[in-house]
Amino acid sequence: MSWHASLSLDYTLEAQRSVLRHVHDGPLRVLKSLYPEGDGVCHNVLVHPPGGLVGGDTLDMRVHVASGAHGLVTTPGATRFYRSEGAPALQSAQLRLQAGARLEWLPLETILYNGCQAENRLRFELAPGAELLAWDVTALGLPHANQPFARGRFCQHIELPGVWLERGVLDAADRRLLHSPLGLAGQHCMASIFFACGSALTRERREAALDGARQIAQAHPLKGSAGATSPNPQLLVLRVLAPQVEPALDLLKQIWLNWRQQLWQLSATAPRIWAM
Repeated sequence: MSWHASLSLDYTLEAQRSVLRHVHDGPLRVLKSLYPEGDGVCHNVLVHPPGGLVGGDTLDMRVHVASGAHGLVTTPGATRFYRSEGAPALQSAQLRLQAGARLEWLPLETILYNGCQAENRLRFELAPGAELLAWDVTALGLPHANQPFARGRFCQHIELPGVWLERGVLDAADRRLLHSPLGLAGQHCMASIFFACGSALTRERREAALDGARQIAQAHPLKGSAGATSPNPQLLVLRVLAPQVEPALDLLKQIWLNWRQQLWQLSATAPRIWAM
């Protein structure tokens, strides 16, 4: 039996407070709203009680942020794509931000178990003046548990229409892609953090953010496999390869805090769930 779950999050600004209203169907929930940094930013944690996806399962998340509102969304643990002998499992997130809205989309890693058939889609639509700070982290298998990603297929789709389209396929049988220095070079985790805007960033903001990211990356143990760039005036991206999730997430969290301070003048307030 397949599980189908959907969740809609709607952030609005009411009396200078970012407020969330949500509707769910199936095993996908949002915990209560938290305000660890005041009324301006609403923190939420998404929970998927089954703990993972198998063939035929779908998770459909839709987020809308109204003008002036600011939401932060994370998860308490990894999303797991388990072994499947048939249909692929699908996780889909569509993020829509109105003018002047802000969203931080910070789910923890996605783990590809051996034999999985999986697809992950992330699409964001940003009105002029809207800004999104988000990341994506994918782990191949559980190498420390001697469970490598030796069989299976994963499709990744990330899109800001008209600005950025990233679509890739990882097949465990493609040893050249997984092990070549021009591919994943034998690493087991790939991660990206990006700052996307509905309008072009000024040159000063863009260069300051890139300089900050590059300085952090150069001082990090993963400096040899991390790089930051701006492929479009509306987008900043840092990518990294790592042998496991923990160092990759450590780097992304440092970049996230730096960009938060540089681009939004906000303090380093991490979601409470990360400390548990």
